[in-house]
Amino acid sequence: MTREEALELLKQHLHQPNLVKHCLAVEQCMRALARRLGGNEDTWGLAGLLHDLDYEVTEKSPELHTKETVKMLAPYNLPAEVLQAIQAHAGQVPCQSAMDWSIYAADPTTGLIIAAALMHPSKKLKAVDLDFLKRRFKEKGFARGARREEIEKCTNLGLTLDEFLGICLEAMQAIDQELGLA
Repeated sequence: MTREEALELLKQHLHQPNLVKHCLAVEQCMRALARRLGGNEDTWGLAGLLHDLDYEVTEKSPELHTKETVKMLAPYNLPAEVLQAIQAHAGQVPCQSAMDWSIYAADPTTGLIIAAALMHPSKKLKAVDLDFLKRRFKEKGFARGARREEIEKCTNLGLTLDEFLGICLEAMQAIDQELGLA
């Protein structure tokens, strides 16, 4: 499956623009993490782009989240590692690889970064720096949905929290126009 095919499939199944933007953000983080950790950028990017493909279908049945995605993706013969990572991000299967841990930690990180940009006076992603992001990370009441305990699992990748947040922040800043935060 090409990125273009994956993006088309995503847009067929996700009708909420913010969900599509979230998937684009996770894709970018996954590509950057693949570069840093020696993974295949295209493979890791596909996992990031498609990880929430079934979100609108399973929103009221979270126990089915990613199970429906796997069914939707069956005709495309994707690598098993992509399907594994998609399921791992939602805790449906245990994390086993660097790609699994990356998506598990990157998924909530994108929400934290978006929330930090939206509360920044400029409302621009490029105005957010690592210190600003770390201060928001430490505020328990800020972006509660960005589960800190999952983000902190980035240490399973051999990265410090600062390194991980920096990689994801820089990756998302590169697509700030697509994310509507330029």
